[in-house]
Amino acid sequence: MTIHLKPEQEQRIAEAVRSGAYKNADEVVDQALVMLLEQQEWLAAHRAEISGQIEQGYAAAQRGELLDADEVRRNLQERKTAWLQARERS
Repeated sequence: MTIHLKPEQEQRIAEAVRSGAYKNADEVVDQALVMLLEQQEWLAAHRAEISGQIEQGYAAAQRGELLDADEVRRNLQERKTAWLQARERS
């Protein structure tokens, strides 16, 4: 199989190899595919939950119950911190 990459993609792969995290371009592509498949599996497993949250958010917006940008950033940072802590424990 022949794959044609855009120059930007080649550059990103080269940067990943230069970082020392990967031995070669094949490892970068392998890891990217693993992550892509994991993301797709997670989205498929949580599709109903995500749709429900979107519906709740849309209904809240229709009622005028919106969060300001600072509050959204704070909430995202708190979630990220909790996620990273949980990941470190496992």
